Amino acid sequence: MNKISKTVCTLLALFSSFSLLATDLKVGESAPNFNLQATNGDYYQLSDYKGKQAVVLAWYPMANTRGCTIECKSLVEQGHLIRAYDASYFMASVDPLDDNRDFAKKTGADFPMLSDPSKDAAKAYDVLNFMRVASRVTFYISKEGKILKIDDDINPETAAEDIAKHLKELNVEVALSK
Repeated sequence: MNKISKTVCTLLALFSSFSLLATDLKVGESAPNFNLQATNGDYYQLSDYKGKQAVVLAWYPMANTRGCTIECKSLVEQGHLIRAYDASYFMASVDPLDDNRDFAKKTGADFPMLSDPSKDAAKAYDVLNFMRVASRVTFYISKEGKILKIDDDINPETAAEDIAKHLKELNVEVALSK
């Protein structure tokens, strides 16, 4: 291996060893509003949930990649655990809408997957990393629009179970039976 290749590998190892979360957002602060189009064609805006329902916003790096596919399938297969709480949940990325539509179709996503190709919301949430994609970070937002928790330690395989566990720990109301 030549010297340049070793240097590049060392730098990549160094960058990947640090948490990609360098957000200035803090628990207790107001969550930035977003207005993003979802794979179902509808637009979703955080302010529409204020006073009505908690929100879980799970940022992911890139559609159709291994870790993101595993995370999405967890939310599909175990989504009932999240729906037990009075919360809406979304996955969001900076991918173009058509990429996310393809991803949603392949994974059977039964929840809105939001696209932020302008990267404005990702910048507001301070999740845009050095690779210009979103870091895998989940935000838990109260009915009042305040950040309850910022989780950057995501296990894609248990994402749904972990979200449900955090909603319980954060005392988010249980959903009313229909």
